[in-house]
Amino acid sequence: MDSLNSIKDSLLSILVPIHREGHKFIILFAAVTFVFFLIWQPLGWIGVVLTLWCLYFFRDPDRATPQREGLVISPADGVVNLITEASPPPELGLGDMRRTRVTIFMNVFNCHVNRMAVTGKVTRIAYRPGQFLNASLDKASDVNERNSIVIERTDGSQIVVVQIAGLVAKRIVCDIAEGAELKVGDRYGIIRFGSRLDVYLPEGAVPLVALGQTAIAGETVLADEMLSAPHHI
Repeated sequence: MDSLNSIKDSLLSILVPIHREGHKFIILFAAVTFVFFLIWQPLGWIGVVLTLWCLYFFRDPDRATPQREGLVISPADGVVNLITEASPPPELGLGDMRRTRVTIFMNVFNCHVNRMAVTGKVTRIAYRPGQFLNASLDKASDVNERNSIVIERTDGSQIVVVQIAGLVAKRIVCDIAEGAELKVGDRYGIIRFGSRLDVYLPEGAVPLVALGQTAIAGETVLADEMLSAPHHI
């Protein structure tokens, strides 16, 4: 019985839900794989591997999101490759005040479903076309295609999250609209196929992640504003 439960748990860990953006690509990969088998069997097995990768890329697993007030949670899976001071994208109209920016780079093996970093109301969404440079480069924040959102919490503080297309990412998907009220950890978009997210923290918030650290969307705490708040006696 224990061995059967172990096998069941292993299968459930692999057979996670698939994001709807992936359905058409999985069908396309499978169809091409069938043709490859008709042409040459070894080519068909290459197609099988690519189809399995496509399934893996569009996985959409459930996450256990911390709910305590003051936490800023990672909106993406990937590696923290930049922590710097920068102004939010100008199209948001938030001024030139520099904020701490945490960048999470997603490679083609990361889960690409994006989640809300905090609970709040989406007050601004701004899309800007651009280039498709390697998303790990610092200048990708300025020149690459991007979609920026401003989330305002009940205390009036704002978080800015920017979806940025990468070298092979050709579509940014944002499933929310201005005025939406969402909870931390809620899904709100996806980027195909390799990209990054920039998170501009509220004033005074100190990052709790380090360069090179792997972040998990909906689970990893990027910052805790309660730690940076002044203490009163």
